[in-house]
Amino acid sequence: MSRASYAIALGSNQPHHRHGGPGRILLAALQALEAEDIYIAARAPIIQTPPIGPSRRTFANSAALIQTNLHPPELLQCLKRIERDFGRRPGQRWGQRRLDIDIILWSGGRWNSRHLAIPHISFRERSFVLDPLSGIAPQWRDPATALTIRHLLSRLKKPKPVDRHAKPD
Repeated sequence: MSRASYAIALGSNQPHHRHGGPGRILLAALQALEAEDIYIAARAPIIQTPPIGPSRRTFANSAALIQTNLHPPELLQCLKRIERDFGRRPGQRWGQRRLDIDIILWSGGRWNSRHLAIPHISFRERSFVLDPLSGIAPQWRDPATALTIRHLLSRLKKPKPVDRHAKPD
């Protein structure tokens, strides 16, 4: 396989004994990717976001454009290994996590297997993914909708119309 491009999302909301707080963990995770011969073509600034679900700690989130010779399942294996190296353990969905790295998009378009779906299933509804990604890949098109990241973010942030037919509580 020739070098492929991927958009990835990174998040953390727990400190690490060696790397420090969540923002520093994301920077260290990018260094770990580079140590795996993965080229970081662009990195979005780290933003602070409120948690989804039961976690109470604020998240540090970012996105990166990477290039690698790895096929999607091989990259997923590499990302999961890095997460484990940083202390990630299987646990509650949307709970606290020291490091989370997700594949969002791939230059090859779509990938569907038992353990991996590209584009990421939920990225269109997550401003903590679209906000950072729009800063580094605004014109990348979602292969499922053909919309650019910029358009997806605009749709997500667009005020929702008031349902005037809804009955009051």
